[in-house]
Amino acid sequence: MLKLNLNFRSDIPLTNQIVAQIQQQLANGALKPGDQLPTVRALATELRVNFNTVARAYRILDEAGIISTQQGRGTFILEQPPPPISAQIKRQSLSILAQRYLQEAKQLGFTREQALEAVAQSDW
Repeated sequence: MLKLNLNFRSDIPLTNQIVAQIQQQLANGALKPGDQLPTVRALATELRVNFNTVARAYRILDEAGIISTQQGRGTFILEQPPPPISAQIKRQSLSILAQRYLQEAKQLGFTREQALEAVAQSDW
């Protein structure tokens, strides 16, 4: 099942966030070859984004050979090993995770410095 968390305040375009998160889920096994993705319209509605944002993300994934849309059947992860995640996608993914962490820490009343200190002190 596809679970995406978009950061609407991020400098990273929503399309890139969608692509990166789908690639992450492929890399970590949450998505597997043959899995069906939601329709563009359904995912756009779920994420509360413009239809074209999801369509662009699916087009990027299709051109990269990661997914294939079959008329009348749906969009599927292709039956091949997932391509390696690019350095840019890794950096964007880390940025998304960091922003999400800092936002949640702020909501809990911690300062940025306290949140960063907690990361520095945590086990790697």
